[in-house]
Amino acid sequence: MADLQLTHEIDAWIDEHWETIVDEIEKLVNIPSQEDLDHAGEGMPFGPGPLNALNAGLDLCGRLGMEAQNHEGYVGTADYPGADPTKQICLIAHLDTVPCGPGWSQDPHKMTRRDGYLIGRGTLDDKGPFVVGAYAMRYWHEKGVEFPYTMRMILGANEETTLRDVEYYLEHFGEPAFLMTPDAEFPVCYGEKGIYQGVFTSGPITDSVIADWHAGEAFNAIPTDASVTVRADITALPAVDGITLSDAGDGCVLIAAKGKGGHASQPQGAINAIGMLVDYLLDNGLCSASEKQFLELQKTLIDDYSGAGVGVAATDELFGDLTIIGGMVWRDEDGTLHQSVDSRYPTTFSREQFETALSATAARFGATYETDNDTTPFYIDPNGPEIQKLISVYNEVTGEDRKPFTIGGGTYAREFKNAAGFGPEMPWVETPAWVGPMHGDDEGVSEDLLKTTLKIYILAIAEIMKIEY
Repeated sequence: MADLQLTHEIDAWIDEHWETIVDEIEKLVNIPSQEDLDHAGEGMPFGPGPLNALNAGLDLCGRLGMEAQNHEGYVGTADYPGADPTKQICLIAHLDTVPCGPGWSQDPHKMTRRDGYLIGRGTLDDKGPFVVGAYAMRYWHEKGVEFPYTMRMILGANEETTLRDVEYYLEHFGEPAFLMTPDAEFPVCYGEKGIYQGVFTSGPITDSVIADWHAGEAFNAIPTDASVTVRADITALPAVDGITLSDAGDGCVLIAAKGKGGHASQPQGAINAIGMLVDYLLDNGLCSASEKQFLELQKTLIDDYSGAGVGVAATDELFGDLTIIGGMVWRDEDGTLHQSVDSRYPTTFSREQFETALSATAARFGATYETDNDTTPFYIDPNGPEIQKLISVYNEVTGEDRKPFTIGGGTYAREFKNAAGFGPEMPWVETPAWVGPMHGDDEGVSEDLLKTTLKIYILAIAEIMKIEY
């Protein structure tokens, strides 16, 4: 492992480069990069925003001395060639982001720096970690070290939706020797729950009271903010904590809710703003009989993230308990309502079991159910050399004694045969209330956390390069 002189040299190098690193993160955060298929085209399959961010990331890699290439707008690669260029040790980070809800206290695409935190969409997921990863690779290049294998940064542009970037990469480049993604939690993640998504659809809606309802930003995010427009007399509606009423004109009221959002894989402690609206509508009779059926279905789903209410509760020793959330709701012009489902599930459950249970639940409320997509659980041997080296580096740098673990989130790691999620989040470290989570409003990350992460990545690269592939 690293000697004391090397760790001091790394600390000094990080301090010397830190302001430049923050500037590079800011450049990327200030580029809106949500998927925009309406404006996709040749060379930008995910729309102009992801392409702009991808090109900016490749520009940084090029300025750091890597051999950087854009592959038809799907994915980027940036290499420091090794003695054996046919084998790569890869970092993979993504430059696309989830959409931004209305609850931000600032422009999400104008990064701000406050009390040691960087705030803006992508600071944590995944633009900040991308820059840190690129500079970790740069450290060894700057020192003139030639490793046995190529150091490669893979720049993704479609992680938050359909992962077509990785599909393209594997089709054209094949599997790396080993891959780490800075898009998870420390100390090191060797497995990820399955990810299952689908949609409940109401039966025919008659005598609509709900005039408009499009809430939530993504299947995999619990919304902090949500609103619904209903036909009602605003003077007859009660005040409730977390609910704001405003006159929408034409005899309609806009009902807005503010909850506490977060990632679909971590529903504990979140307050789903859609669920708050469902409760308000039901409590105040703001629905027709057919709408009420669907609202009761939504409540059954949203109120119990264990899945017991909709018949899908499950657990195993590897991953623990299944979770399930409702992230988006939308209304068609004919009044039909839709509610998304996102579940993170263990090895004891399957797509077939979801479809059976959720279809039966839908039928109880006069609705239907359909699967959107399913990705089975993934894990590698936690006693293998890669996981053991990564956990050793983490514990040496931090002075802790943590163990490898599995998560409910989905990262790029699950798309590869030999891969792991490796930081940068440390969920046990408290952050100020004004710092939001990934996928949430006011997303932010600690500069100290990123500095520690950079040191860990620098040392981890050197250790992984010692493994014989």
